[in-house]
Amino acid sequence: MHKPTRRQFVQGVLAGAAAVPLIPGLGVRDAYAAWPDKPMKIIVGFPAGGLTDAWARAYGEYIQQKSGQTVVVENKAGAGSAIAAEQVAKSAPDGTTFLFTISTAWNQNTILYKKLPYDPKDFVYISGFGAGQLPMGVHKDVKATNLKEFIELGKKGQKLTMGNYAPGSYPQMVAQQLNKLYGLNIESIAYRGEAPMWQDVASGTITAAIGSVQAMLPHVQAGNVRAIGQPTSSRSPKLADVPTFGEQGFKEPIFVLEGWLGMFAPAGTPAPIVKQLSDWIQEGYKTEKIQKIHENFGIPQRPWTNVEFEELQKKVGPQWVGLAKELGVTLD
Repeated sequence: MHKPTRRQFVQGVLAGAAAVPLIPGLGVRDAYAAWPDKPMKIIVGFPAGGLTDAWARAYGEYIQQKSGQTVVVENKAGAGSAIAAEQVAKSAPDGTTFLFTISTAWNQNTILYKKLPYDPKDFVYISGFGAGQLPMGVHKDVKATNLKEFIELGKKGQKLTMGNYAPGSYPQMVAQQLNKLYGLNIESIAYRGEAPMWQDVASGTITAAIGSVQAMLPHVQAGNVRAIGQPTSSRSPKLADVPTFGEQGFKEPIFVLEGWLGMFAPAGTPAPIVKQLSDWIQEGYKTEKIQKIHENFGIPQRPWTNVEFEELQKKVGPQWVGLAKELGVTLD
């Protein structure tokens, strides 16, 4: 007889468990008393120190408290989080291995790479998080206080470089949109995460960058970087004096589309486990510690449930992919 692999065995056991209705009066944790029966792992597709990493660690710590199992966060940067995604996609769907990534990597990877080692269908949604504003900052010596003045520098022939934290990410798309609209030649410079990117803006190695408020703010406060604009429909409370791109007169979709951060599990993870994880994240958001972290990053809104998150991605995902195709986003 054919002996099933461990993965096949786990899948069979969990599939059978998922088919058993919950006993009236008992919660998900009671019905799945054996879960989790080993340490859990969150694979982050970006280096430590950025927004994605901070969210994974904050909520991972809360899941650890509620589950009674250790939750380890591993940073597997590279290939726009495709390395991390592949690892999670190939993991057993037993509710112990998760992916944390961002919307541009999730959507743009489908067109950046001719052959991805995974498919978005290899995952189930657990929870989504607003990415907040991703402000644009320039080195202190750049003679621009807003996006229009930055564009004028390019029109006058000044060499402009834009740092980006992942292939196909938002800053690369903004650079290409500006090049297309105004005949500029902004060069996109790729980094493995935000920290080294902002360090290079602060030192003047590159002209500008776009990234999270929290990662940029120390350089603004030190006087080495100047924020000149931020996307979405509202200003970050951390940069209340910096107008949005829309307020500056830029109405193209790239300047108003909102991104997300998301937590996923391998496809086949039982629905009750997904629901419990989603519920824990909603609970975690209400704690004083995580509220403070949201405040520090200037992102006050609560996370989305697994259902809300999936519905949101179905709506905005095609918009991001369509825009990336229109702008000709590549790995260069």
